[in-house]
Amino acid sequence: MFASTPLDSTFDIQNFTAHNMMTSGEVASNSTNPGSGSRSIDEAFAAFTPIPSVLLDAAFRIIQVSASFLALNHLTLDECLGSNVYDLVRSRTLVPGPTALRLVVDSAIAARNVYATSEQQATGRCHANLRAVPIFEGNELLYVLLEVQDTTAEHESRCAVNDQLDRNDTYRVLVDTVKDYAIFMLDTQGNVRTWNSGAQLLKGYKPEEIIGKHFSVFYGEDDIIFEKPRKELEICLRDGKVEDEGWRYKKDGSKFWANVTITCVTRNGVHIGFSKVTRDLTERKAAESQVVAAYEESAKLKSAFLANTSHEIRTPLHGMLSALTLLMDTSLTPEQRELGTMMEESGSILLQVINDILDYSKLSSGIFSISSDTAVSIPNLITSIVRSIQTTVKPGVSLATSLDLNLPTTAFGDPLRYRQVVQNLITNAVKFTESGSIDVHASLVEEDETSFTIRTEITDTGIGIEDIAIGSLFNPFTQFDTSATKRYKGTGLGLSICKSLAELMGGAIGFHPNPKEQGSVFWFTAKLGKINTLNRVDRLSAKFEASVLSPAPDSLELVRELAPGKRVLLAEDNFINQKVMLMMLKGLGFANVDIAMNGAEAVDRAKRKPLFYDLILMDISMPVLDGVGAAIQIREAGIDVPIIAMTANALKEDVASYLAQGMNDYVPKPVDRQILLKAFLRWLR
Repeated sequence: MFASTPLDSTFDIQNFTAHNMMTSGEVASNSTNPGSGSRSIDEAFAAFTPIPSVLLDAAFRIIQVSASFLALNHLTLDECLGSNVYDLVRSRTLVPGPTALRLVVDSAIAARNVYATSEQQATGRCHANLRAVPIFEGNELLYVLLEVQDTTAEHESRCAVNDQLDRNDTYRVLVDTVKDYAIFMLDTQGNVRTWNSGAQLLKGYKPEEIIGKHFSVFYGEDDIIFEKPRKELEICLRDGKVEDEGWRYKKDGSKFWANVTITCVTRNGVHIGFSKVTRDLTERKAAESQVVAAYEESAKLKSAFLANTSHEIRTPLHGMLSALTLLMDTSLTPEQRELGTMMEESGSILLQVINDILDYSKLSSGIFSISSDTAVSIPNLITSIVRSIQTTVKPGVSLATSLDLNLPTTAFGDPLRYRQVVQNLITNAVKFTESGSIDVHASLVEEDETSFTIRTEITDTGIGIEDIAIGSLFNPFTQFDTSATKRYKGTGLGLSICKSLAELMGGAIGFHPNPKEQGSVFWFTAKLGKINTLNRVDRLSAKFEASVLSPAPDSLELVRELAPGKRVLLAEDNFINQKVMLMMLKGLGFANVDIAMNGAEAVDRAKRKPLFYDLILMDISMPVLDGVGAAIQIREAGIDVPIIAMTANALKEDVASYLAQGMNDYVPKPVDRQILLKAFLRWLR
């Protein structure tokens, strides 16, 4: 019922009452209010009072109503005059209802004085007070004047103030009582302005000790030198917020690992300071460090385990395959030669499995590296691979190559890893092709000022790849036939290793079905560096790679021509390997071979006869003194004899360390006689 627009005046009840008493309810035509012209008092009241007002008689009928009241409640004069005020309130469902209205009227009459309600919400968001003024003559009630006092503006202002106070108090209580975080304010220059209990507990400063000081006091010397506090505030001003983790210092000088968030604070668009929240993450940092240390230790253990496993498997495999090589050089019956060939093939497969596992482990741990400064001839390399695999092709299958005439004659790259990828893909094609053809094609697909991009494609007419398997083709440990009756064996690592090697060489790898008939097309690209007059080519390396990748047919005869008169020291602790290597060396024409059972004995023999030996074959893992230690002592003694490491440790970082410690070359175990021959040619010729 009662809500209004803002009011700023009150009704002159004395003049109004006197006039009505004088006329007994009728307005005297000659009664006027000075200054109102010809209007009567009741006309002026009805038309101009800004306070929505209603005048009731003793029976609570409406006998006078202001225009402001009518406008406020959307009523007409006819609806109000003569109506009982309670009936009007009920019929129009005005607020406050009849109960609240009766309360204020009855209370005013009972007290014979003005009575007002407390603030109540009227329509919408409006708030108002209802005031009743009883008018008595003696003990007789004549009239009741009802007025509406609008309090909407005061209510909103009061609520805003209360809300602000509530927020400020809540914020202050929250900040002051938080103990897990240091929360404080900085002024625009970075000086501390507030200090909560969390900051005191974390940093050790009392408010009176720190307020007014620059927040750089929490930073270490290095951070101060590099102006980190200033830079953080500059970034915060630019971006509105900056977050950092690092060491911060307490009052007692101890440090803790902190997560720090600085936020720029503005008011009405004006920068007034910074808020800073610091959290102690020392325990988390320690836990992370422990995890990292555990991971690194695990990686070291894994690497050591792989090296040891490689050594333990390769050492007996070396003895077996080397003895088998010597056996195959003797006169054998056809049946014996067939059995020996089967043993050679099985040993080669076992060696490939070991190599795949080691390569995958190195690739997955990130310790695998690719050479980019070795000269390589792609045409010669592919021709060499195809020639070496030709003997394994099934009857009825043709293996052919086609080389783009634009291929560079020589480029910089990693010939061993390039060879590994090509050989793996061709070997797979040979394995899965029972009839038809295998074609190897290499072409130059891109060239710039510094590099060539070479694409190598192997197309076969084999069993092909099912569509469902293509998506996981290059995933590790993927085999498409895992049944106990599968025809084709393997670890499922070959293609995964090829993918990693291709990517390390700056290229990619892929597959698509043979477009002409059943079969597969595997391709890969690699980026090789250009060779020009400004490049320094490692002649020894180039010569080594050329000899390894393109074996000379007369290398055996060349070694046999060099061997007589050459003195070799063989440092090997394994009895079987000693015997096998002695037989192999004598078969190559070396008649003067001494044996050292460990590294210390090898050093002693070399020192006693410093100019006697032409070559030392040095095992790595030996008792008393290992091969690396022996090589170091020999070099420290000024002896410059070539030392070739014969190692079952195939990890590249191990080999690099052997060469760095004074060895000249290495031959991996199991010893491939062709690689051994080329090592002899490099150091004895």
